[in-house]
Amino acid sequence: MIRQACRSKLRPSCAFSSQGRQFSNSRHGGLSEILKISPEVQHALKTFKPVVALETTIYTHGFPHPDNTALALQLESVVRANGGVPATIGILDGKAHVGLTSDEILRITEAAGDKATMKISRRDLPYILGMGLAGTKLTGGTTVAGTMLIAQEAGIKVFGTGGLGGVHRGAQDSMDISADLTELGRTPVAVVSSGCKSFLDIPRTLEYLETQGVGVFTFADGRTGDIDFPAFWSRDSGIRSPMVVQTEREAAAMIYSQRFFNSPSGLLFANPIPAEHSIPKADMDLAIEQAVAEAAEQGFHGHRNTPFILARIKELTKGNSIPANRALIVSNVTRATKIAMEYQKLEADWNLSKKAAKQISVMPAAPPKAEKDEQSVGPLPKVPSLTQSHADVIVVGSVAVDLSCDYNTTREPASGSATQFTPQMHTSNRATISQSIGGVGFNVALATSLASGGKLAVSLKSMVADDFAGNALLSSIQDAKRISNRDIKKLQSRDEHGKLLNSTAQYVAVNDAKMDLVLAMADMSIFTRNGFNAFECLEMKKNTSARCVVVDGNWNPTTIRDLTSNAKASGANVIFEPVSNVKATGLFEPVDKIPLPVFSKHNVDLATPNHHELASMHKAAAEHELFESAEWWKVIDSLGIPSTGARDRFVALTGQKLTDEGVPLQSIQLLPFIPTILTKLGADGVLMTELLRPNDPKLTDPASAPYILSRCTNESNEVGGVYMRLFPAVETVKDVISVNGVGDTFLGVLVAGLAKGLKLEEKLIGIAQKGAVMTLQSTESVHPKLWLLERDLNILYEAAGLKALS
Repeated sequence: MIRQACRSKLRPSCAFSSQGRQFSNSRHGGLSEILKISPEVQHALKTFKPVVALETTIYTHGFPHPDNTALALQLESVVRANGGVPATIGILDGKAHVGLTSDEILRITEAAGDKATMKISRRDLPYILGMGLAGTKLTGGTTVAGTMLIAQEAGIKVFGTGGLGGVHRGAQDSMDISADLTELGRTPVAVVSSGCKSFLDIPRTLEYLETQGVGVFTFADGRTGDIDFPAFWSRDSGIRSPMVVQTEREAAAMIYSQRFFNSPSGLLFANPIPAEHSIPKADMDLAIEQAVAEAAEQGFHGHRNTPFILARIKELTKGNSIPANRALIVSNVTRATKIAMEYQKLEADWNLSKKAAKQISVMPAAPPKAEKDEQSVGPLPKVPSLTQSHADVIVVGSVAVDLSCDYNTTREPASGSATQFTPQMHTSNRATISQSIGGVGFNVALATSLASGGKLAVSLKSMVADDFAGNALLSSIQDAKRISNRDIKKLQSRDEHGKLLNSTAQYVAVNDAKMDLVLAMADMSIFTRNGFNAFECLEMKKNTSARCVVVDGNWNPTTIRDLTSNAKASGANVIFEPVSNVKATGLFEPVDKIPLPVFSKHNVDLATPNHHELASMHKAAAEHELFESAEWWKVIDSLGIPSTGARDRFVALTGQKLTDEGVPLQSIQLLPFIPTILTKLGADGVLMTELLRPNDPKLTDPASAPYILSRCTNESNEVGGVYMRLFPAVETVKDVISVNGVGDTFLGVLVAGLAKGLKLEEKLIGIAQKGAVMTLQSTESVHPKLWLLERDLNILYEAAGLKALS
């Protein structure tokens, strides 16, 4: 949405960042000759997003072409659908690649079966990379060991794969032991696999891992008591797991704990194959015994042993091992992504990433009073007179007290130089403490009011407790005269026995002397614990004339459903603001076992997620099987998208990067529930995906023709086609002051236009982007001079034949 030129503040003295080694130093320059990290993965690592490493030997020496291509793209999609960034690792043209593009994946998968395609473990890396430097460009798939080593060099913590190599049967004579095991002993990357291949010697494999100092943990999946280490195609091996883990967060905490050691080792998280795909151990044992015996008889040893045994097992199980193999790989990559997500949450919780801190709404420091007064110079919008039955815009969302605690540096008396920039733990620190009004709902309502010059009647429906913070907040809103506090409910704080019932939402940010977040705490429980009665709150079906109703994701799923359904029944344009990755999913939760209704009976007309929130929404819809309903399929079928897919059109309309990330596809699949989606993409702009009705002017407008993704071909009375357009960033912002409230401002300005009847088109989106840029350069969550946009909106009103704001 906004093109930013951000300055990195990595400390050069640190050998490792919170996700791994940084390559901003000269060492990276040397590695660049043999190591290529894709821009997407580089950005994800620098901004502390969850990244999952994926190997390529499974494509070059496991699955045949084109099955391997389908699997490779599927696993990338699995990572993206679960909120992560995939980093497929392989050797292409003599160089190690971290984060293969779709075209590069296709090149590697097409090389399967070619005798020149190498299987690359640690020992093979100097050869293939050295040959590349010498001019011979070879291609190969990386094994677990090879992938771990490269992932570690790139700074990736979590790696999802199928099965681990191990100690082969008879290794006491052959010394045939996979390099995967020794790599785990010296490379601090967490590997998620379905144990090791079951034709290996599992007891000796576990003993060898213990000798290497590798932590081995098996996911219990809710089971209690002794848990078996899995045997690849079977959930149980008959061998007790050394240790057990219950949740992805526990696994992430174990990975995180290793940062405190100078020489950490890898960790193995064994993820049993899903029960529905498991092959009975007795059946597998028979096939394995025969395959192993035949391999010995025919002289298949070393690196030729595993491919022969796998192929023979496939034959002996009549092909049943292949779908099981695919299912366990998908399960492992899914779990690896969830672990990476939890690891990222730990980073946010303990403030080891500025980016993670910003994702939980960092409260910027309040400017000095003189600066704030100067910034506010200009016409102060008056609060329109609101009657109980009239509001142009209703925002049902959060309001909170934001506290910012800015640490004051201590100085050396003799030199006057600062000696301490970070507050000390377990003691009192000197600080400047300021408070302001915040919350997504409040920010959107304020931005709407300001952008309209105070000429739209905006009602904020929210909740506070009858406590000190709540009363102070209501008083501050009233004194500011920007929006009305009339519709903010005051709830009982304590019962007659003094027991706490509710507390006003608060967000507390502790910043160091450089204004980087040290710690943040948030209490928004008042919104999830309580719900509005839709009739009481909105009075939609009786006497409300609001054109737009905005509902944010802070409420519980039942309240979100009640609010959106009743607002839609009133004829209002209903907008959902997801708020965060976690809260975005509330819209898709079944309420009273009733799934979210689909077009044209949908509850929500427009949603404005960022691309992470879009992925969370898509994942939630999939988990609740919303993509399996006949109603959903009927709408999807009417969109006119060919059965072969629309990848080429996605690339043409949005670019390969967004297509590879799955943004266009996720948007399309959510259209039956939300017929217009504006996905905020930061520096990449805003992607508009819209379900068109048969009579929509865009279908016949020559200017819109380049953005028509598809047209209905089954004569639907409801669906005419799909419009998809990427609006680039309106400005490059070099001096970013704060990203807090930028998305809220964007939506508020949009609503100021939609509430007067403007269509969601290029010029309105451009004005909303301008408002977001203003907030990006402001110390406040909503720039106080958004009233400057009123003139731009009035020009659009007049061009559309609408009455200007007055």
